[in-house]
Amino acid sequence: MKITKENYDEFFAFSAPIINTAEYQSMKRYFQHGKVSCYEHSINVALSCFLRYKRKNKDYSTLVRGALLHDFFLYDWHDKNKGFRLHGYKHPKFAYQNAIKYFQINNIEKDIILKHMFPLTLFCLPKYRQSWLVSIIDKKISLKETLHIKIKWEIV
Repeated sequence: MKITKENYDEFFAFSAPIINTAEYQSMKRYFQHGKVSCYEHSINVALSCFLRYKRKNKDYSTLVRGALLHDFFLYDWHDKNKGFRLHGYKHPKFAYQNAIKYFQINNIEKDIILKHMFPLTLFCLPKYRQSWLVSIIDKKISLKETLHIKIKWEIV
C-alpha cells in the first residue's frame, strides 16, 4: 500500500507515545495471524485507518489510538494450555484492561477496543463510526495476514 513520507512521519510521530512504551513493544513477541506479530498487525490496522480519515480531512486521533490498542492483550493466544481458549471472544476485554492500565482512554477508544470483534461478539455492536471502521479494517488486514499476503507500505 502506498503512503506519502509526510503521512508516514505524521502517523509515527502521533503514535510514538503509545508504540514507544515497553508494554507496546512487547507485542512484537506475540504472533497474531501466521507469522505477523500483534505489533505489526495493530500498526497495519491503525495506519490503514489513519489514511482513510486523513484523506477525508477528519480528526484521526481517537481512531488511531483505538486502532493501535485494539489487540493490546499481551499474551500468546496460541498456547491453549495457559487458558487462552475462546480468544476471539475474550481478548477485547483483556486488551481494554491493559489499555486502561497503561494509557488514558476515552469512550470512543473504549468502544473501538471492546467491540472490534463484531460480529463474532454478537451483542457488542459498535457504537461509533470509528469503531465500525476499525472492525472492518481489522477483518480485511486479518484476512490478508492469514492468507500470508504480506502488507508492504511503500513510501512515495
